[in-house]
Amino acid sequence: MATTSSCYTSPFHTGAFSKQQSILPSSTSLLTCSTRRSPISLRSISRPVVVAAAANAVEAEKPAVAITPSKILPFRVGHGFDLHRLEPGYPLIIGGIDIPHDRGCEAHSDGDVLLHCVVDAILGALGLPDIGQIFPDSDPKWKGAASSVFIKEAVRLMDEAGYELGNLDATLILQRPKLSPHKEAIRANLSLLLGADPTVVNLKAKTHEKVDSLGENRSIAAHTVVLLMKK
Repeated sequence: MATTSSCYTSPFHTGAFSKQQSILPSSTSLLTCSTRRSPISLRSISRPVVVAAAANAVEAEKPAVAITPSKILPFRVGHGFDLHRLEPGYPLIIGGIDIPHDRGCEAHSDGDVLLHCVVDAILGALGLPDIGQIFPDSDPKWKGAASSVFIKEAVRLMDEAGYELGNLDATLILQRPKLSPHKEAIRANLSLLLGADPTVVNLKAKTHEKVDSLGENRSIAAHTVVLLMKK
C-alpha cells in the first residue's frame, strides 16, 4: 500500500501551540508530520514531535543524582576468604600466633591468613571495600606489617558504623601442621583482638585430604562468617 508524507515546522509562538509554549524553551520547534494512506484511506494522522534545538536545554532538565546513605539494618552478615602460598623461610602466623613449621605464608604483610579472612568478613558485612583495597600490597608501609593492625582498623570501622560482633565462625584449611595443640591460643588471641567474648568466636581446622595445593602442603586457606548486630 503506497503512502505519502509531508512535514513542516512551526515555532511555538503561534496560537495553535500556545499551551506547549509555557512548558518548552523558546528555542524549540515543533515538527508536524502528516502521513496520507492511499488509496484505501484519505485520513491523515498528525503527530507532534518535539525537537530540542539546544542540547544544553535537555541537560538542564536532568535530575541530580542523589547519594543514598547505607541502609541501617539490625543484623549484617559477612563472609571472608583468604589463601596464601606456603614457602620455606617465612614464619607461619595464624591468628597472631607463631606456629612452628618448616614453611610460612609468602605475603606482603605477615601473611596471617586467618586475620586477613576475618578482616574481609567484617568489611563485607559493613558493605565496605575488601582488605586489598584498604591496605594495598603496593603500599610499602604495609610491608611486613602485623595483621593485628588490619583487624584493629576493621573493628574501629565496625564500631564507628554502630555495630558489634554477634558471633564469628572460622574454618582453617591446611594439611600440616596439625592445629589441635594451638587452637585455643589462636581463638583466645582472636577474641582479644576483636574485643569479643571467646564464647562467640569459633575456630575449626580441616585438612584437604592431600588434594591440590592445600593437600600438598603448598598453601593454606581460611573461610570466615561473621554476624554483626546493631548496638
